[in-house]
Amino acid sequence: MNISAKDLLDAGVHFGHQTKRWNPRSKPYVFDHRQGITIIDLGKTYELLQKAYAFIEDTVANGGNVLFVGTKKQAQEIVREAAAITNMPYCVDRWLGGTLTNFATVKKSIAKFKKYQQMDSSGELNKFSSKEAAAIRREMVRMTKNFAGIMEMPELPTVMFVIDANHEDIAVAEAARSNIPCVGLVDTNSDPTKLSHPIPGNDDAVKSIRIIVDTIVEAIQSGLSQRDSRRAARGQADLKAASAAVAAAAGVTEDSAPSTDEAAAETPADETAGTDEAPAAKKKPAAKKKIAAPKE
Repeated sequence: MNISAKDLLDAGVHFGHQTKRWNPRSKPYVFDHRQGITIIDLGKTYELLQKAYAFIEDTVANGGNVLFVGTKKQAQEIVREAAAITNMPYCVDRWLGGTLTNFATVKKSIAKFKKYQQMDSSGELNKFSSKEAAAIRREMVRMTKNFAGIMEMPELPTVMFVIDANHEDIAVAEAARSNIPCVGLVDTNSDPTKLSHPIPGNDDAVKSIRIIVDTIVEAIQSGLSQRDSRRAARGQADLKAASAAVAAAAGVTEDSAPSTDEAAAETPADETAGTDEAPAAKKKPAAKKKIAAPKE
C-alpha cells in the first residue's frame, strides 16, 4: 500500500457528517466533534484500510472477483474507471433489487439482453414491425442501464466493495444474506457493523473517494499479479498430495497381500506329512453280476 495517513488527511478523509446526523455505532471510529462536525480517527481508518487491502489482495490472488458498487453521483465515474482498469464487474447507475439474492433470474435477463443485441447487430430486428422493434429497443435501453456493468459476471462475486454503505443499504443487505464479504467506505452517518471490512471515512468528497478506490484498485492489481503463481503452486501441491495418496494406497495393498513364500511357510506341517506317508487307497473295481443261463 503506497499511501500514508498524511495522504488521507490531505484528501479530507477525516471529515465526517454533522453531529446531529451521526450514527452512534460509528463511535469507535470517531476522534472528536468540532464545530458541529464529526472528526474521524485517521489512525483507525489507516489500520482498517490496510486490513481491507490485504483481504482483497489475498482474495483476488486466490481467483476471486470484486463487485464495485457506487451509485452516488460523486462516485459513479471513479468506480467506472476503477472497474475498467481491473476488469471487474460494477454497478454505478442503479442497484437492481435481487442482483445477488435472485441472481438466477438476473442471468436470464442478461441472456435475453445479449440476444437482443445480437438481433440488432445482425439486422434481424429490422424484420419486425416498427412498433415491435421500437418496444424492443426501449427495453434494450433500460437493460443497458441495469446490466451494463454485470453482463460479464458469470457467477456471484467473491467480495463486494461499496461507496457509502448507508446509500447502498439494499446492496449491503443482499451481500450479507448471500454470505458475501463486504468492504466499504462508511461515513459517520452509517452503521459500520453491517460490513465485514468497514473503512471509516468521508464518502461525500471526490478526493476522499478517489484515494480509497485507488488503494482498492492497487490491491486488486497486486492480487492479479500473484494469481498465476498461486495457481501453479496449488497445482503442484495437489499433484504431490495425489502422488502421496497413490503411493500410500499401493503400500497398503502390498502389505495386505501375502507373498508365495509366506503362504507356503504358513501351510501346516501335518498336512504336508500326511500327504507324503499315506497316499489315498485305490478303489476296488465293482464285482460283475452273474447272468443266469436261460432254461430250455
